[in-house]
Amino acid sequence: MASKTGIKLGTIIDNFHLDVLYGPEGYREKLVTIDDVNRPGLQLSGFFDYFDRERMQLLGLVEISYLEGIPATMRAAVFDTLFSYHTPAVIFARGLKPYPECMEMAKKHGQAILSTQENTSSIMSTMIAYLRTALSPTITRHGVLVEVYGEGVMLAGESGIGKSETAIELVKRGHRLIADDAIEIRRSPSGGLVGTAPELIRYYIELRGIGVVDVRRLFGMSAVKFDSTIDMMIEMENWQDGKLYDRLGADEHFTTLLDVRIPSITIPVRPGRNLAVVIEVAAMNNRNKKMGCNDALELAMQVDNHIDQKYLELNPQ
Repeated sequence: MASKTGIKLGTIIDNFHLDVLYGPEGYREKLVTIDDVNRPGLQLSGFFDYFDRERMQLLGLVEISYLEGIPATMRAAVFDTLFSYHTPAVIFARGLKPYPECMEMAKKHGQAILSTQENTSSIMSTMIAYLRTALSPTITRHGVLVEVYGEGVMLAGESGIGKSETAIELVKRGHRLIADDAIEIRRSPSGGLVGTAPELIRYYIELRGIGVVDVRRLFGMSAVKFDSTIDMMIEMENWQDGKLYDRLGADEHFTTLLDVRIPSITIPVRPGRNLAVVIEVAAMNNRNKKMGCNDALELAMQVDNHIDQKYLELNPQ
C-alpha cells in the first residue's frame, strides 16, 4: 500500500545547505508534509484567509522591501501574527538579514528561521521539485535495482533465484547498484518511477554463502548510486521445460506500480546462462525502443515483405 509521509526539516536544511539563524528545540525533527512553498505577501499585510500553516514560508526582496517601509512596531505585529501559526520554517532568500523584531518574535513562538544565498525564484522552484519527489506516494517492493547503461532495471523474482549475484556481476562490469532486497519506489513529478534503498541497508548486498558486503567499500563510489528512475522490470524465474518463452519480442508487456506502467520482461534462469549479459542487452534494447526502434517488429516486417514478394513471384498477376 502506498503511503505519504513527511520529510524532516533537518534533512531539507542539509540538502539545501541552509543557514540556521534560529532553531528552537527539536526543530530538525519537525516534519514537512506539504510539497509547496509559500511567499507570504498577503499575510504580511494581514490577510490570512486560506493560509496553509503546513507550508514553509519564503521571504525575498519583495517582502523585505514591503517590511522596510512600515514602522518597527508594525513589523513586530506582522511577525507576531505570522509566527503564531507555527509553520515548519521561515526562509530568507538572497542572504537577506531578518529584522530584530523578526528574531524576537521567532524566539517567542519557537519559529525556525533559515537563510540561503540563492535567489528567491531559484530556491523556490528547486525546493518545490524536491518536495514533490520526496513526499510523493511510496511503496516498498522486494527486488534489486541496478542502473545499466543509464537504464534503471528492477530485478524481481522469488528469493534465491540469483538477483543479488546477477547484480554483483553487473557491478563488476561497470554498472551501478541502487538497492538490494528492498526497493523504496515513489512516483516522480514527471510521472515516472524513482527507486532507492532504505537508509538502513543502503549500498549493502547479501550473497548467500558469503553474507552481507558493502558494495561501496569493496568496489568504490562509482559502483553505487543513491537513486534511479525505474525504466523496466525483469522478472527472473526458474526455467520450466515445455513453457513457451517469448523468442521474438514483438509483444510488449507492462507492469503497473503506483498507476505507472513500465515495460517488463521475463527471463528464465538455468545453469549456463550469462544473466548479466542478457540484462545488459535487455537494457540497451529498452532504450532502443524508447528512441523509436523496435528490432523485433522490423524483423517481422521484413519477413512479411519477403513472403509477400515470394507469393507475387509464384502468382504473377
